[in-house]
Amino acid sequence: HVQLVESGGGSVQAGGSLRLSCAASGSGAKYGTYCVAWFRQAPGNEREGVARINSDGSTTYADSVKGRFTISKDLANNTVYLQMNSLKPEDTAMHYCAADRRRFPSLRPDYTYWGQGTQVTVS
Repeated sequence: HVQLVESGGGSVQAGGSLRLSCAASGSGAKYGTYCVAWFRQAPGNEREGVARINSDGSTTYADSVKGRFTISKDLANNTVYLQMNSLKPEDTAMHYCAADRRRFPSLRPDYTYWGQGTQVTVS
């Protein structure tokens, strides 16, 4: 079983930056063998994939965040990060991290393990 805990959300002005963290714990919680992704959901909207980092370190980004967001992982600390720069009001949403053992899952929200979310508000 894997537990995911997000942190780092907050309120910023447009153009600002935030770094989200997703720490994994529990038996078998080793990011080296999982694909980890960030999703977000604004009120009234469907949950959408933002970025993913595969077990081999390769990354994928949604078009809406390319060039602004960077996903990375620290295997020693079992933590995945989402660096968000040049934030826009439309980035306002609850942000979730998720993990899955599939090798190259898509950015659809069908991952096995989920965190509780952290709010990002851009004004």
